[in-house]
Amino acid sequence: MRIGVVSDTHNNMKNVRRIVELFNDAGVERVVHTGDITQPKVIHEFSALKVPLVGVFGNNDQGELPFLEQAVRQYGFHFVQPPLALEWAGKRIVVVHSPEELSDVDETDFDVVLHGHTHRETIEYYEERLTFNPGESAGMIEGANAIGILDLVAISAEVVRF
Repeated sequence: MRIGVVSDTHNNMKNVRRIVELFNDAGVERVVHTGDITQPKVIHEFSALKVPLVGVFGNNDQGELPFLEQAVRQYGFHFVQPPLALEWAGKRIVVVHSPEELSDVDETDFDVVLHGHTHRETIEYYEERLTFNPGESAGMIEGANAIGILDLVAISAEVVRF
């Protein structure tokens, strides 16, 4: 099972449209957003995904939270305040926005840890567990933005720059 991972879209609508294209072209089965959507118009753009979208709200989402929650419901997506625990393809996944939110999580209960917030790529293995953040997705420099493709069977992550 391949899933898409994106973080920190921060209202960059041009990039969000490109992100949707990349995920649709990649044939991922689901997409996870690790927070900092910022405004409901971003959720509207994600409605063009061909697969379900789930995720967590980030620190920059809190001011627009009622409107974001309404947009999420409108499109049938699933977002919560972190942490979000998932089990797909027999793998246990935890999603947070900030790595600091992991202080209340027993990471040993999970095969994959997904986070955003730092805007920096992270692909770290500790024993059998992968921690993954694809990095910046809202920047203005073409080629410096990224999303991730996560293979849950192999527990491997790929960063796709755009």
